[in-house]
Amino acid sequence: MDAGIVTKYFPELTARQQEQYAQLGELYPYWNQQINVVSRKDMDSLFERHVLHSLGIAKVMRFLPGEQVLDVGTGGGFPGVPLAIMFPETQFHLVDSIGKKIKVVTEVSSAIGLTNLKATHSRAEQVPGKFDFVVSRAVTQLKDFYPWVKGKFTKSAKNTLPSGILYLKGGDLEQEIAESGLAVQQYFLKNYFEEEFFETKQVIYVKG
Repeated sequence: MDAGIVTKYFPELTARQQEQYAQLGELYPYWNQQINVVSRKDMDSLFERHVLHSLGIAKVMRFLPGEQVLDVGTGGGFPGVPLAIMFPETQFHLVDSIGKKIKVVTEVSSAIGLTNLKATHSRAEQVPGKFDFVVSRAVTQLKDFYPWVKGKFTKSAKNTLPSGILYLKGGDLEQEIAESGLAVQQYFLKNYFEEEFFETKQVIYVKG
């Protein structure tokens, strides 16, 4: 497992950020043995299939200092942990309904010194406050996901896109998008990353 794939696509990273990404390669295998948050067969591809995949959102959106981002159904911390490393001045709130997964997030983020991330054992609907963006990775169908976070968005549009959802999904999404009834923008990750894994992966943007 090599964190170099991250610097390949994000050459502007500071030495501190590079070190934090590299640490994920030690921390996730350790914690995954205690609490399974990443499929065992995926662990050898941690940086490509989890870290870099999460950072597909960073190719679409550069979060601004002070913005608030909610990661719904974060599991072991994806996409929230890689994004929090990338955007140290943006505040990230990671939630998952499974408490032991949040324990992994807390331990990993503490070990690498992330001060802009908090993790809560909670359902999305129960999280108070408003957010500039909601991020998530293939938690459920769009039509089911949107009601969880509807009404959680700030109305101040400071960024290149108005406040909304940035959702990592894969495969043929035409039917899912049609069934959701939502107006979406699709960003294909194969346009940013050359690895075969990203051939069918997308970031779906939905205005909040």
